[in-house]
Amino acid sequence: MRHVYILHENDAWVKPITKVLDTAGVPYKLWSLIEGSYDVAETPPEGIFFCKMSASAHTRGHHAAATYADSLLHWLESHGCIVINGLNALRLELSKAAQYAALYAAGIAFPCTKIVSGRNHLLAAAETIGYPVIVKHNRGGKGIGVQLFHEAASLMNHVESSDYVEPVDGISLVQKYIRPPEPFITRLEYIGGKFLYAVRVDTSQGFELCPAEACAVDGAKKPMFEIQKDFFHPIVEAHEKFLRKNKIAVAGIEIIANNKGDVFTYDINVNTNYNPEAEARAGIYGTEVLADFLKQMLQGTTKNLLTVAE
Repeated sequence: MRHVYILHENDAWVKPITKVLDTAGVPYKLWSLIEGSYDVAETPPEGIFFCKMSASAHTRGHHAAATYADSLLHWLESHGCIVINGLNALRLELSKAAQYAALYAAGIAFPCTKIVSGRNHLLAAAETIGYPVIVKHNRGGKGIGVQLFHEAASLMNHVESSDYVEPVDGISLVQKYIRPPEPFITRLEYIGGKFLYAVRVDTSQGFELCPAEACAVDGAKKPMFEIQKDFFHPIVEAHEKFLRKNKIAVAGIEIIANNKGDVFTYDINVNTNYNPEAEARAGIYGTEVLADFLKQMLQGTTKNLLTVAE
């Protein structure tokens, strides 16, 4: 029997998907990226493969998961398997530097960004860009390592303090801070390479903007996520073209606008999750759309060139 194989390293993020797949009667199997083995000479099992590898795996102690995922996807794609969010998607998930290079190639605007190796070069990069700046880890997830600095003294104190955390891959990004007229960003969700909905995300409480239920912050005074059903902006078409070019079928892409209305794309979340409370209020459910997409891909009733290794 053919199955949907879900490659992952975090049980909490696949439970909403498997719940819907169970209800829909879609056969699936979970494939852990935390540890395991496969035979390079063997033919992979029949079915389709959906990769939900996360850039933040190392924060859960799964330091080898990214490398294991990379090798596994090479194996699957070498056999011509249908892999949803395959090797190229994984590369962008694990490297914001790669994301910005891809955005540049696509002609999509993003904040001025310097890629930095070593903490000693952070100050020089910030001076070149001009304050205020955002400093973030190249491989992050959930807003890990993202901090705002308004002047050189505060960045210097941070770099020289014991609170400084070295990025897991040694690479940091220094980025021009885009100050929005109101404290929110917009996250655009795409499934099957097509726009699903937009989410207005309140940033007044910080930069940890993970929408998954497992990331919920206790004691929040107001909803952090609000779905905008009637969202329209030309950036959607640019994103869909970008996703096709980079063979990304499922993603959440974050944008921000300045006080002039200029829109910048600043983060691509290939391992995206959906906020159940916001979806319940709006009456639209990303996990159900995703499950239907996986079902159609498994049955071969839809063609999606984003998912096919070439």
